[in-house]
Amino acid sequence: MLDIGFLELMLVGVVGLLVLGPERLPRAARTAGLWVGKIKRTISGMQREISAQLEAEELRQTLNEQQKTINDSLKSAKKDVESILDTPSSRSTSSSTSQSETEQRVAQASAQLDEAQREVNEAAPHTSNEPLKATSKKDSQNP
Repeated sequence: MLDIGFLELMLVGVVGLLVLGPERLPRAARTAGLWVGKIKRTISGMQREISAQLEAEELRQTLNEQQKTINDSLKSAKKDVESILDTPSSRSTSSSTSQSETEQRVAQASAQLDEAQREVNEAAPHTSNEPLKATSKKDSQNP
């Protein structure tokens, strides 16, 4: 982090000894150490929070891609089912009852696909641009 060598550290110690005196120097060093520790904890907490936000954003993107893939698959399956209904039967000997039965099956399959697509859309999380609160018990105890 800071590139301080031994000579620089010794120079700071000598200047501190001259300015503060031998009575107040240990207390000042202790206070400086506490401040450095607080700064390090704060920086590491920020780094953890940023990495958690990045992970959450990656997960959101992955979920959105998966939802889009599922929706596309459901739409193509529905089109296939509906195309079966729209294509005329190749058999000329088929009766009207078998055609109506096929139409009912296709309608039922289409309804099931619509229901599946609705469930996928409801189950998908609604993503927003507001950041997630990723705080742990340890972070809330250390201000």
